[in-house]
Amino acid sequence: MSLPKDDAATLSARWTEGVLLKRDVFSTVERGRFRGDSGEVDAVLRRLDEVPWWSFVLARHLFAREKHALALAKGLNVGPELLWAGRRALVRGFVDGVALHLAKPHGDLAYFRSAKAALRRLRRAGICHNDLAKEQNWLVGRDGRAYVTDFQLAACFNRRGRLYRILAYEDLRHLLKHKRSYAPEALTPRERKILAKKSFAASLWLATGKKVYRAITRGLFNFTDREGGGRRLVNDAPVLAELIRKNPAVRDTAIVAFADRRSGVGLYAFVEADQATLEGELRSELSAAKGPKPPEHIQVVHALPRDTSGKPRTEILQLVAMNQLDLIEPMMKNDQDRAFLKDILEQRKNLRDRFNFEADLPAS
Repeated sequence: MSLPKDDAATLSARWTEGVLLKRDVFSTVERGRFRGDSGEVDAVLRRLDEVPWWSFVLARHLFAREKHALALAKGLNVGPELLWAGRRALVRGFVDGVALHLAKPHGDLAYFRSAKAALRRLRRAGICHNDLAKEQNWLVGRDGRAYVTDFQLAACFNRRGRLYRILAYEDLRHLLKHKRSYAPEALTPRERKILAKKSFAASLWLATGKKVYRAITRGLFNFTDREGGGRRLVNDAPVLAELIRKNPAVRDTAIVAFADRRSGVGLYAFVEADQATLEGELRSELSAAKGPKPPEHIQVVHALPRDTSGKPRTEILQLVAMNQLDLIEPMMKNDQDRAFLKDILEQRKNLRDRFNFEADLPAS
């Protein structure tokens, strides 16, 4: 894949392309390797050269905000480090961790203590993140600590005025909402009061601005879900899953989204069945149904990984679809999970990216 023209001279010598993480109207985000003064490290590249012309001005503004916030947060150890920045691309360090909605840290009090400490460090540096309602912007590190990422909406302050205090308060409220979801019994009386009391700005936003925001992001920008799968995951995947389950050879299916270099968002269907050659039959049935576009990948597996309630563990399947394989091992609960994973990895379909991150995985 070609590099941003304005920054190609530097990046061609220092950046090794890896896997696509995200692609939208504001940027393309890839994971790869970056060669710095102290050696080569895992890193994330955000680039603006592929955004549409009509969103470029806003994309450049968000890019500048993130660059400034990352520079200010250097050394705080709360998120990625800014490794390099050019005109239309920046490279930040890779945080070895999994997004909150995938890791699901139920009852993990140490994680939420760490998250609160991270917010305190950001606050002391005058940084308000402004996008912490999204679970994908909170990471559960391999070390168990909390990290935040995606600083495109961050605001940086030299003085702690009224606006700063309002935004910092809302950052804290969003953290406490996540704590309420995963560790509600650990909420203190003071934290419950904070959750019950929105700032005036937040109340005004919910009553007015959020409706406009949703109309724009869901209509114009096609953002509809927290995993970044857009309308295909929200609208198409349930229909496709129902069609797949109609085949008598299918026991169950789970469909997840992944970033696709050609279409932006792709769908990956994992189908639980015994017939390994079922893929072609399913594709024919989906095409004949004249419904939504079939998934880019259909993989037949003997068994889907499941949680204690019997639901498919889509957080694991999501990482397989995204080729983020090295992040899966910490999420394995037992030997049965590892056996399921080995079966899935041996037959996985999404191999278009130049290389995968496959440390410490079950041998194939």
